[in-house]
Amino acid sequence: MRVSYAPWGESLNEVIDAAVAAEAAGFTDAWISELHRSAFVPCGAIAAATSTIGVGTAIALAFVRSPMITALTALDLDDLSHGRFTLGLGAGVQRLNENWHNAAFGKPAPHLRETIAIIRRLIAEAHLGKPFAIEGEFERVSIRGYERPFPPLRDRIPIYVASVGEVMTRLAGEIADGWLGHELGSPRSVAELVLPNIQAGLQRAGRARGDIAVIPSAVCVIDADSRQAKRWAAGLVAFYATVRTYEAFLAFHGFSAEAHAIQERFRAGDEAGMIDATPDEMVDALTLAGTADEVRGRLSAYEGIADGIKLSPPTHLVPADVTRACQKAILEQLAP
Repeated sequence: MRVSYAPWGESLNEVIDAAVAAEAAGFTDAWISELHRSAFVPCGAIAAATSTIGVGTAIALAFVRSPMITALTALDLDDLSHGRFTLGLGAGVQRLNENWHNAAFGKPAPHLRETIAIIRRLIAEAHLGKPFAIEGEFERVSIRGYERPFPPLRDRIPIYVASVGEVMTRLAGEIADGWLGHELGSPRSVAELVLPNIQAGLQRAGRARGDIAVIPSAVCVIDADSRQAKRWAAGLVAFYATVRTYEAFLAFHGFSAEAHAIQERFRAGDEAGMIDATPDEMVDALTLAGTADEVRGRLSAYEGIADGIKLSPPTHLVPADVTRACQKAILEQLAP
């Protein structure tokens, strides 16, 4: 099973240092998200500072840039990394797209299907100088007289799709080279929710299970004090429990009542209360938190149902020094 890592840092130099340490420790990939940083600039910095570790976005927002600029950026990063780049894309939520980025959202699954089709074709053909036109429901492109004057390092860069819901997960099975999970997850949700929908998408497209890499994510908190580790992880669980997108996921695990209690504290502006309303049972189900031995035991539950796992430290409702300590523990204790 591939064990990859999402490096964190208060500065970009700290992100790079964490990725270099992950490469030295044997982690297979370094993944960069797009929220507090852009997705692509850190990938370029990591690619320039490393030589063997894979570099990818987990995820870049699919609709906030044109498919053409995303394709050209992927080509540049694949060139810079000497063929180590993976383009992970996700839809994000409607409010973020429309209110933060003034981007059209539409129906996310068919919109992402069109976006990926354009990106793939541009990666493969931008250097050929052919006229290129697609008129979709959500994306339109018409290119004449354009030729990228150098061939791509690879004419097919892996594209992974991130998803939480059934429709987008089936789309990943149908068209993507990989599936990326949300940082809250569980072996049970992978086995009972993700894999059946991946398989449905594969069957629809006439593809085999080996055609897609299934990479769940896990927030990981290691401390000699197991109770303290779980309280630190509780902040991140509480943060996501306030987002309506994840209500069905939390209900699947039996935590609807807990999520509602957290949301009440959130509306009251009580961050400490949000964490207190997040029980250890919820943390245990949705994260990897505890002593090093406890975390290794829970991590092993993904063996046989996933092709890899992406680990990350907690980044919400915890101080930076806690995130930094958790990052250090992951790199030292869980090195492949």
